[in-house]
Amino acid sequence: MILETRDLSHDFDGLQVLSRVNLSVQRGERHAVIGPNGAGKTTLFNVITGHLAPTAGRILFDGEPVAGLPPHTLARRGMGRSFQRTNLFLKLTVLENLRLAAAAGGRGSYDLFGSVERLRPPIERARGAADAVGLAGRLGELAGRLSYGEQRQLEVGVVLATGPKLMLLDEPTAGMAPEETTRMTRMLEGLPREVTMLIIEHDMDVVGSLAERVTVLHYGEVLTEGTFDEVKRDPRVYEVYLGSA
Repeated sequence: MILETRDLSHDFDGLQVLSRVNLSVQRGERHAVIGPNGAGKTTLFNVITGHLAPTAGRILFDGEPVAGLPPHTLARRGMGRSFQRTNLFLKLTVLENLRLAAAAGGRGSYDLFGSVERLRPPIERARGAADAVGLAGRLGELAGRLSYGEQRQLEVGVVLATGPKLMLLDEPTAGMAPEETTRMTRMLEGLPREVTMLIIEHDMDVVGSLAERVTVLHYGEVLTEGTFDEVKRDPRVYEVYLGSA
């Protein structure tokens, strides 16, 4: 088990957004969190990754309690995250974005303006991440000149460059054209299994292709959990999310 939440709750000024959420993610697993808008999916990610403090409950990461730790501490322990909106240095190249992420992982230099030749370890991790996300041929391109789909690929590469044990991806295909979604899905399928993946996703084709386990949230509570086929057959899921048709 790499991640576990126990009775995890969070409220905003008395409004309960998460209520006693129990989630278990096995090491090496591809696990999806789905649910209608307002179900609490992004809040769950924010609490797990330290951007919000839980109101109650526990979070265990790699066997250690981590609830309330700040995001940078969790990142150094091996928890990486992407967001719904692009979060890149658009005026830097693909390689520079990845190199900064690799250095921030705690195993490289923070010298942002030093000689590239003196920064071989983070450069090597950056190149490996670029290859994993299909951008090895675009290293010298400014991030701002990439297509939207390529920018989302780069964001995944930025997370990979930090050397995570667990990668949390918040709607990685949001806003993509169908061909971009297909490319992103294939890229995610090909990522190394030593990196566990927890993903929020609305596209059920993506969920069906990627996820071995699916957790459904509804009004901040776990409605059900199971394989994609099990969840798909659950009439409650159709009623609150997928639609009665």
